[in-house]
Amino acid sequence: MKTVLITGGASGLGAAVASAVMADGGRAVVLDKAAPTAHVTDFLSVDLSDSAAAERATAEAADRYAGLDAVVTAAGIDSCGPLGRVSASDWERVVQVNLFGTVSVVRVALPHLERSHGRVVTVASTLGLRALPEATAYCASKFGIVGFTRALAAETAGRIGVTLLVPGGMRTSFFDGREEKYRPPDMEQLNAPDNVAAAVLHALNQPVDCEIRELVVCAPNESSWP
Repeated sequence: MKTVLITGGASGLGAAVASAVMADGGRAVVLDKAAPTAHVTDFLSVDLSDSAAAERATAEAADRYAGLDAVVTAAGIDSCGPLGRVSASDWERVVQVNLFGTVSVVRVALPHLERSHGRVVTVASTLGLRALPEATAYCASKFGIVGFTRALAAETAGRIGVTLLVPGGMRTSFFDGREEKYRPPDMEQLNAPDNVAAAVLHALNQPVDCEIRELVVCAPNESSWP
């Protein structure tokens, strides 16, 4: 049974990935602040904005399940608004969760993945390739994930698999609680998270001599791509 560590696996894309992994016969281990839905039993509570806590939780998961076969870093938050109106703490927390949380988990998981010749799938965004106004924190964090993942792939080539996932907008709770101008005009036009999770599973299931380096997955009318 493959053991897949999933950050942000309590909701949204992370939850869809956890379901896909379990349906495929694997073990989904979720790292999140909130408890996942009832069907996920392997869960460690952690605030991913705390790098040291993220590292401890990853080490605990690897120890508890005798190693790791894959990591999917799906945790992500946002704080919209003009730079001068987003507090420093809110702005920095976006980068801490999205970028530093990703790096912290991957850093600790790396030796376990090297032993299993496992895989990492990082989750960036179409806004990691195209910048929009009043999204400076999110764009900074997702552009950072793009650069981090490409460098990681070069650094670990032949030892682990590394895939950069670039999803467009999805029909999740990610947009809840925002001002109307920061919400998609029609949520039904966004992609279903299950579709993106299927792409993640496809990357995870590649043979050891094949790499899917980058995936862009979006709805047909995604406004931020290309």
